[in-house]
Amino acid sequence: MKTELKVTAIQMNSGADQQKNLADAAALMKAAIASDHPDLIMLPEYFDFYGGEKEGKHAAAGSVPGGGSYTFLANFAREHKVWVHAGSLIERIEGDTRVYNTSVVFNRQGEEVATYRKIHLFDITAPDGTKYHESSTVKAGENVVTYDLEGFTVGCAICFDMRFSDLFSALARRGVDIVSLPSAFALQTGKDHWDVLCRARAIETQAYVIAPAQVGTYTSNGQARMTYGNSLVCDPWGLVVGRASNGVGFVSARVQRSEIDNARGLIPMQARRKPIAA
Repeated sequence: MKTELKVTAIQMNSGADQQKNLADAAALMKAAIASDHPDLIMLPEYFDFYGGEKEGKHAAAGSVPGGGSYTFLANFAREHKVWVHAGSLIERIEGDTRVYNTSVVFNRQGEEVATYRKIHLFDITAPDGTKYHESSTVKAGENVVTYDLEGFTVGCAICFDMRFSDLFSALARRGVDIVSLPSAFALQTGKDHWDVLCRARAIETQAYVIAPAQVGTYTSNGQARMTYGNSLVCDPWGLVVGRASNGVGFVSARVQRSEIDNARGLIPMQARRKPIAA
C-alpha cells in the first residue's frame, strides 16, 4: 500500500478527428512518463472525440469493453505499467442513437478496474445566450463509482457533476482520498466557477482533486466554442498545488497520505457528519 502517488493531469484540445485525438493523447502521456514518471495519468473529458456532429459522435463511439479507444488505453497502460484514468470516452449504446460519456480506468496490467458514466449532463444557457444540450446526444449514468488505486480510494465524477454536492457527499461517505474531475469546462463559466468549484470539492471531501481539462477552440454543429483549460490538482485543504499552462500539455503533482490525514485530523468532518432529511 502506497503512502504517496505521482499523478499527471493531461490537458488536450480534442476535436472530431478521433485518430488524431488518440495520437495526441499518446504523445502527451509518453511525454509525461518521460519527464515525471507518474503512477496515474488522467485524461480530460471527451478526450477521444469532442464537438463535431451528432452523427459523427455516434459513429465514433466504441463499445466498453472492446472499442478502439478502450483498447488503445488498455494497451498503453499495460505497455507503460501505469494507471490510466480515461477522463471520458464516448461509449456506444446498442439500440440507442445516444452515447454514454464514460470514464474507464485501467491498472498497470491494462485491466479495467472501474467504469463511471456521467450522471449530470450539461444542459445550460451560457451568459452570452449559447445553449448547450448534452442530453440530446448523451444518456445519463446512474451509479456512484469508486475504486482502489494501490491503497488510495478514488471517486469518479465528470465536469458538470461538480456542481451537484449530493454526489460529493456520497463520495465523502465512501471515504475517497482522491476525486477525479476530468472536464471540458466552457470558457464563460470556467473563468468564474472552475477554481471555486474544484477547491470546494476538495475541501468538502477532504481529498485531492485531479481535474484535467480541454483547452482552446473546438467546433460543435458548425459553431466555434471555447473551453477554459486550467487543468489543476487541489490538495485536501483546498489549495491548488499544480496547474497547467494555457495550452496543450500536462501538470503533475504528488498525492500524499500524510496531507489527507492532516486535513481530516484538524477538521474531523466524517466523525461529525449528520444525516440530513430532504
